Amino acid sequence: MVQNPRLRNALTLYTTADDIQCHRARLVLAAKGVSYERVLVDHARPPQDLLDLNPYGSTPTLIDRDLTLFDTAVVCEYIDERYPHPPLMPIDPQSRARLRVAAVRIEKDWLPEVDKIRAGGRPADAARKRLREQLLSTVPLFKASRFFLNPEMSLADCLVAPVIWRLPWLGVDLGREGKSIVDYGERLFHSQGFARSMTDEEKAMRPVHEQA
Repeated sequence: MVQNPRLRNALTLYTTADDIQCHRARLVLAAKGVSYERVLVDHARPPQDLLDLNPYGSTPTLIDRDLTLFDTAVVCEYIDERYPHPPLMPIDPQSRARLRVAAVRIEKDWLPEVDKIRAGGRPADAARKRLREQLLSTVPLFKASRFFLNPEMSLADCLVAPVIWRLPWLGVDLGREGKSIVDYGERLFHSQGFARSMTDEEKAMRPVHEQA
């Protein structure tokens, strides 16, 4: 793969401004307290230097010296292993596998509904209803542990939290039934790491008083 000379000695993340998967990667970096160069790109028109590095032009794309990584799960697991403190995955294989499967379910079940809502039009209303139902079906999981399926923050939370943050912006109201999910989100949203992970576009998805 072609390497951009200006990035050979820098940890760099190519990211779009308001994509959940990109937010996921930025939240992992923020949780680790890692300094990096953030390059905001237009997903519809990826710059040539990104295409030189990643033939798909997809985001997030992570550059660590001569290493280029894409696919969000690959990027996030690499960051967790490259910067081991604090660890964002449990030690035992079963717990790790359970969190990985949960992330796959979210990618296949929740994120397509988010995309339909963002696309607008008639399908958006049905997508809002389906997303709300899917989220409410997970309420027992949010009640069972301080974090998602784990007593400590994990890579799964770095995917779940950006979804929860966007719910008001997407027009999805969980109501009283979803209080445990809302409370979970508030615990994460008020952390310094979550604030560092956001772009200006993402901060604007909620009123300022909700971010205080």
